[in-house]
Amino acid sequence: MREKNKNSRTNNGIYRIIDANFNRSKEGLRVVEDFVRFALDNKKLASCIKRIRHQIDKIARGIYPKIVFSRNSKKDVFRTVKESRKKTGRSIVISNIKRVEESLRVLEEFSKMISATAGLKIKKVRFSVYDIEKKVVEYF
Repeated sequence: MREKNKNSRTNNGIYRIIDANFNRSKEGLRVVEDFVRFALDNKKLASCIKRIRHQIDKIARGIYPKIVFSRNSKKDVFRTVKESRKKTGRSIVISNIKRVEESLRVLEEFSKMISATAGLKIKKVRFSVYDIEKKVVEYF
């Protein structure tokens, strides 16, 4: 009985990791997308970022109920950690694109526990984000 509870808690923790990183990657892309759209006025690049965000969302839909029900944001140990102040739009964009890349790497690894194909799909998305990063940084 104790082993079953341990496995259940571990699985719930894995789903929490996946949930947090799906959210983190989509939120980070939204920040970059809005900067590219409104500050750079680049419709083509903003549309490309939007497509990537939707790709991530499509991958998440397969396990959506499990990841939402595993969520425990009220008890998140980093919930009250203060974040540093950003001074420029550039620093906001760069920190968010790095956040996206890191979260996609975490997703790539942990999603393999649930689906072999999900890890590969996320890897492709991660490499697309590397290409987007290069295009965005060209504006700075």
